[in-house]
Amino acid sequence: MWVWSIMRMRLVLPAAAVVLAACGTTTDDEADGDGASAALGDDGAVVDEADQETGEETGDESGEAGSAATLVYAPEVVATEAIESSAREAVPSGLETFRDPIAELPEPAIDLSRLRSGGPPPDGIPSIDDPVFQTADSATHLAAEAPVLALEIDGDARAYPLEVMVWHEIVNDTVGGVPVAVAYCPLCNSVTVHDRRVEGRVLDFGVSGLLYNSSLVMYDRQTETLWSHFAGRPLYGELGGAELVDYPATIVGFAEWRAANRDGLVLTRETGESRQYGVNPYPGYDDVNSDPFLFEGEVDGRYTAMTRMVGVESADGADALAFPLLELQESGVSTGSLGGDDVVAFWVPGAASALDTFDVADGVDVGATGVFVAEVDGQELTFSNDPADPTVILDAETGSTWNVFGEATSGELAGAQLEQLVHIDTFWFAWNAFHPDSAVAG
Repeated sequence: MWVWSIMRMRLVLPAAAVVLAACGTTTDDEADGDGASAALGDDGAVVDEADQETGEETGDESGEAGSAATLVYAPEVVATEAIESSAREAVPSGLETFRDPIAELPEPAIDLSRLRSGGPPPDGIPSIDDPVFQTADSATHLAAEAPVLALEIDGDARAYPLEVMVWHEIVNDTVGGVPVAVAYCPLCNSVTVHDRRVEGRVLDFGVSGLLYNSSLVMYDRQTETLWSHFAGRPLYGELGGAELVDYPATIVGFAEWRAANRDGLVLTRETGESRQYGVNPYPGYDDVNSDPFLFEGEVDGRYTAMTRMVGVESADGADALAFPLLELQESGVSTGSLGGDDVVAFWVPGAASALDTFDVADGVDVGATGVFVAEVDGQELTFSNDPADPTVILDAETGSTWNVFGEATSGELAGAQLEQLVHIDTFWFAWNAFHPDSAVAG
């Protein structure tokens, strides 16, 4: 089959085709000698699907190393409870009328002419509406560095592998008794988690097929209002004045997540869809010198468009702060001021970029981040890396050690938890587009 590509990537087809890969769209396969269809192999070569059945491989069962395409997949499924979504409402659709806005709907929050079609139609990239989970220990198909979206609400810890999220982008889930939309946008490399309860409704979200500032535009199926995944606000539709509550989440390596959440749950590949899970449909997209897909805004020239940033904004949205990832990697810890509070960003290694190579778990190690208020029970803390082990974070006041989730794992403060802030790991073009007045740490 043809391999889809983006702009300056090392593959062969035009930029506009890449997003179609995530909805399973391809051109007609050229016939093999035996008529079998073809698929991407671990090294990006085209291989016979008869020799590769994603999700049914055998091999190393340790889950500590190796390719997602060679490790065993034997999920120990766990039943979870879900809060039912509200019914579809008889209101005008923002999804259907955004090209010619109507007076019956609230004023758009943006210039709707800036919305771009990413290629697939609405739900062409299918959200996961009935997620199936497995135990952490049974997720032996995931390599140690496999990136997962980590979320915990009221003690309910879940990991959403990016090898699945990159093909679906949205999971409508219930975590800790809270109905949430768990989202990952590969084009701006950002994860968000939004409470689906809005003005007495329980919404569920789909992928609209539209982009705003080269980022995912969601739509809710109850009113068909368009929403910015990145900003968590409505762009156009019946719910134009609504607000979403956000929850902190981060991208971490599977081994790091599992070490902290042995009783946690992992999203399985049992999605009801047929996709090449473990394969990245956007290989090379995160090249620091490439251009973002369908982005037409200005980029602040202090950094290239695709420079990785860790962004955080104050609760009232008045202040924003970005930590350049490269500098954070070098120091392991970085501090800044946000809305008058001292905040600290942590970085640890061990998470692959989902957007680098064909194999999601084989990408360059970009590590994991967390952003926190730098105090516990009123005691201000100063953090740094352990000189003997750069992967260990210490506080100067008590010598306690801390993980990337902001939990003290040993020492005087063992068991203490820093207040975790909602942050986004993303590219500079996206952070700057949504937060043009953001300060930069350092």
